[in-house]
Amino acid sequence: MGFKQYLVAAVAIVGLGAGSAPGWAQDVGTPSEGGSHTAASLVQTIPGMPPVSNPANLYSETGGSHIAPEVARDLERVYVPNLRSNDVSVIDPATNKVVDRFPVGKSPQHVVPSWDLRTLWVTNNAEGTVHGSLTPIDPRTGRPGPSIAVDDPYNMYFTPDGKSAIVVAEARKRLDFRDPHSMQLQQSIDVPECKGVNHAAFSIDGRYAIFTCEFGGHLVKVDMVEKKVLGYLKLSSGGMPQDVLVSPNGKIFYVADMMADGVFLVDGDTFRETGFIHTGLGAHGLYPSRDGTKMYVANRGSHLIHGHPHSKGGGVSVIDFATNKVVATWPVPGGGSPDMGNVSADGKSLWLSGRFDDVVYRINTKDGSMISIPVGQEPHGLTVWPQPGRYSIGHTGILR
Repeated sequence: MGFKQYLVAAVAIVGLGAGSAPGWAQDVGTPSEGGSHTAASLVQTIPGMPPVSNPANLYSETGGSHIAPEVARDLERVYVPNLRSNDVSVIDPATNKVVDRFPVGKSPQHVVPSWDLRTLWVTNNAEGTVHGSLTPIDPRTGRPGPSIAVDDPYNMYFTPDGKSAIVVAEARKRLDFRDPHSMQLQQSIDVPECKGVNHAAFSIDGRYAIFTCEFGGHLVKVDMVEKKVLGYLKLSSGGMPQDVLVSPNGKIFYVADMMADGVFLVDGDTFRETGFIHTGLGAHGLYPSRDGTKMYVANRGSHLIHGHPHSKGGGVSVIDFATNKVVATWPVPGGGSPDMGNVSADGKSLWLSGRFDDVVYRINTKDGSMISIPVGQEPHGLTVWPQPGRYSIGHTGILR
C-alpha cells in the first residue's frame, strides 16, 4: 500500500477528519487520569473542538493508559530532525540505537504529529531560501513519503478543532492556515510586530493562541475564531522567548526565555505578565509530565543561537505546577545542550535533542539520570511516538 493510500485507509478505519478526534476520544463519560468528567460542560469550547474532560487538567486525556487503539499499533520510535545534515535519525527506544536515517528537505526543524495522529510532519524551512517543504512520515512503518512544497515552515500547529494546520512562517512574520491533509493554503495572518514568530500554546477553550516572537522579545495573541491579531505583549526582561506551554488549568501560559534564563508567567485571558521563575542558562523547551503535575524545562546552556558543545550550564529544571517552584535540577553530565523533545508514553523518559552536541538525551524522569545517543548534525525538535491523547495541537507532540 502506498503512503497516500495508507493515509486514506487510516482515515476510513478510525473515522478521522476535521472536528472528529480518534476513536474512543469522543466518549466523555470515561474516567480520566487527573480527575472526573463531571465538570466538562464548564468549558465552552469552540465548535468542533473535542470537549475539555477535566477543567482542572487539560492534559488529563494524555495519561499513559490513553493511547488510542489505532495509534497503539504504530512503531515505537523517536524521530530526530537534524538541521545541518538535512535528515531524520530514527531511534528505537527498546535498544537506544539509531535504526534508520533518511533524507528530508533542507533545514528540518521539528517533527510534528498531525491533529488526527496519523502523520508525523517534518518541517523543512530551508533557511535563507524559498524552497521550504513538509515531509510526511507514516508512523505505522516509520518511513517518509513525498515532500510537499510549503513556504517557510519553521514550525507547525493545528487549530484545536482540527480544521487547519498552522504553518509558522518565521522569516515571513506570518501564520499560514492550511488544509491539515493536503496543506493547501486556506488563509494567512500577518504578525508584523512578531519578529521570529515560532512557538505557540492554545487557550483551554481553543479561542485564542499565544505565539512567541523570538527576535523581538514579544508575544502575540491571535484569535482562532476570527483569525486576527488581538495584541502584542513585551516581556519585562530577557528578550528571546522560545517555547510556550499552558498550565493544566489553562490559567497560566509559561514562556521560556533563553536570555532571561527562566520562565515568564503570563495570564492568557488578560494578556499580562504575572511572574517569573528562574531555571537555568538558556531556558528553551517546555514539556508537561505524563501525570500533568510538573513541567520539564530544557536549559540549552547558552544565550547564543549557535552555541558551543558541552556547556556546563546545560540541563533540565523541573517545575511543580501547583506551586510554580523548581523542585529538581538535572545537569547534563560533562555539559550539554538540551533543546526540544517530548516525554515517553509511560512518562518514565524525557527525550531531548542535544542541539550543539549532535546527540539525543534520554533522561530518567524519576532521578534525572541520562544517557546520550549520537545522531546527525544539530538535532532539533524531536518527537516521541506513539503518544497518548485524543488529538495533537502540534509542535513536537503537545496532545490533549
